Amino acid sequence: MSRIAICAPATPITRELAERVSALAAEFPSLELAFHEQCFVEQGHFAGADELRLAALLDCASDPAVDAVWFARGGYGANRIASAAISRMGPAARDKAFLGYSDAGYLLAGLYRAGIGRSVHGPMPMDLRRDGGEQAVRRSLAFLAGEPIEPDHSLAQRPVVAFNLMTLAMLCGTDLMPDLAGHVVMVEEVAEHLYAIDRLFFHVTQHLGGIAGLRLGRVSDVPENDRPFGAQPEEIARYWCARAGIPYLGSADIGHDAQNRIVPFGVAASQRLP
Repeated sequence: MSRIAICAPATPITRELAERVSALAAEFPSLELAFHEQCFVEQGHFAGADELRLAALLDCASDPAVDAVWFARGGYGANRIASAAISRMGPAARDKAFLGYSDAGYLLAGLYRAGIGRSVHGPMPMDLRRDGGEQAVRRSLAFLAGEPIEPDHSLAQRPVVAFNLMTLAMLCGTDLMPDLAGHVVMVEEVAEHLYAIDRLFFHVTQHLGGIAGLRLGRVSDVPENDRPFGAQPEEIARYWCARAGIPYLGSADIGHDAQNRIVPFGVAASQRLP
């Protein structure tokens, strides 16, 4: 039996959603889900004050009976507690997987930099609310249950990371940013104007020298601007990669949608939960 602790480092979820995710988890008898009470606390935008969210994350990460920490949802807020959490994690955290994406990327990046546990980009409980969300949540449950994921043979054993583009841009230059030299970096984005996508790539590509290449996931829900930008997301990515001397390696199967792929950070040879 694998015990999976769920906390909300940024924004809250509802008890009704937790019950629906637990019902899906019944399909995986080797899993036991434990939703931290903090997941349901609402304080303005956040799932509780910084101190409460920090304490809940440390509870989950430091419990030796827990095999993996699954982040409930994104939103905004994980960056406010990430450095403090990582500096206070005990030995038990080093044997766990940490699973999430989007705003959770602040924690995944910091943990990867610190060599704590195993950072994994993948669907979160909140994805159950998306069209096809059961498929996405089942994908993460299967991974947490130890089922192997389909390898991406195009990576050729190169280490890989996956981030939301805005999150990665905000990570650059901070104490959470890992050394990504030699990595294939996958990025995706949601709900940003095309000019903002261009601005993010301007910034990010100046901090990714030495990477093996960049792959672009889905850029979805792009708002309409008052005038057309004149370039689509792939053109933008290719333009800034060329200016920075970064190989553009094509598309990546990640995004804010039900098809979002599970991407363990590091070398692709290790494709299942330890």
